[in-house]
Amino acid sequence: MISVGIVGGTGYTGVELLRLLVSHPDVDLKMVTSRSEAGKSVAEMFPNLRGFTDVCFSEPDAKTLGACDVVFFATPNGTAMKLVPELLEQGTRVIDLAADFRLKDSAEWEKWYGMPHACENILAEAVYGLPEINREAVRSARVVANPGCYPTAVGLGFLPLIENGLVDDQHLIADAKSGVSGAGRGASVATLLCEASESFKPYAVDGHRHLPEIRQTLGVAAGHAVGLTFVPHLVPMIRGIEASLYAAVLNKTGVDLQALYENRYRDEPFVDVLPKGTMPETRSVRGANLCRISVFQPQAGDTVVVSSVIDNLVKGAAGQAIQNMNIMFNLEETAGLNRPALLP
Repeated sequence: MISVGIVGGTGYTGVELLRLLVSHPDVDLKMVTSRSEAGKSVAEMFPNLRGFTDVCFSEPDAKTLGACDVVFFATPNGTAMKLVPELLEQGTRVIDLAADFRLKDSAEWEKWYGMPHACENILAEAVYGLPEINREAVRSARVVANPGCYPTAVGLGFLPLIENGLVDDQHLIADAKSGVSGAGRGASVATLLCEASESFKPYAVDGHRHLPEIRQTLGVAAGHAVGLTFVPHLVPMIRGIEASLYAAVLNKTGVDLQALYENRYRDEPFVDVLPKGTMPETRSVRGANLCRISVFQPQAGDTVVVSSVIDNLVKGAAGQAIQNMNIMFNLEETAGLNRPALLP
């Protein structure tokens, strides 16, 4: 059994991580930390976990956490990087669900997150945890930077086109929509029911924090910097992301895009390329660690349209983190995750 600790288990990502871990066949959940809720039963805060765990929230303590095989950080940006060095000294491996280790350029990180990076040496060794491109590096990683939700949907959607040089990668467009849970559990007027319901709006059009992360992933695949316009939207649903991706075809004819995507993801347990002409739906991945993708070339024109859907809390966060844990500890990659989506 793998002994697991969670730092910051009171948000939506934290409870999703708990929901999946408490039924994982190879996990012994040792501790869940929260300064504000220390002493309270996890099941008291999250009644869906009643009968599945008797763990209580505790104060974060590096020495106690260091007794775990792996520690997940489901914390605000800037928290993990302060504790990770001490955990690594104790031999504990780390999966950070926030952004502390996602960007390789520390100056770029400071620009987007408004603070200097606390451990640039660890930033350099951290592995970006998108298994579909970094599976082998994840196996031996001490620190895994779990990807953001938008970068997961957009990256998986664009990758086959970029890897094969089939489109103009200087003018990519990602038009993405997310459910309200993506904004977190903290109280905010913008996410109140009366504010978000029956409304649909873009936000952070001038620059979202996930933009450099997406560019980094696609740039590695392309072998050079890419150009990307990324516009996120808030839609009145709890879970889910749909990313509509647009790219102009280069002077290459006769490429079977459907076969291209099917071949690229044939052996990926959590990427499902839908049959030709099928429209993806966010409800088809709700609660599941799946990215479902469809690819189109409308009217056989010079634009490729890809639709990519995920559950932002699962393949976009907690599920992907557990997928990475499975890889790191040589477990079946699907362990604890091979379950269908929730309908209705």
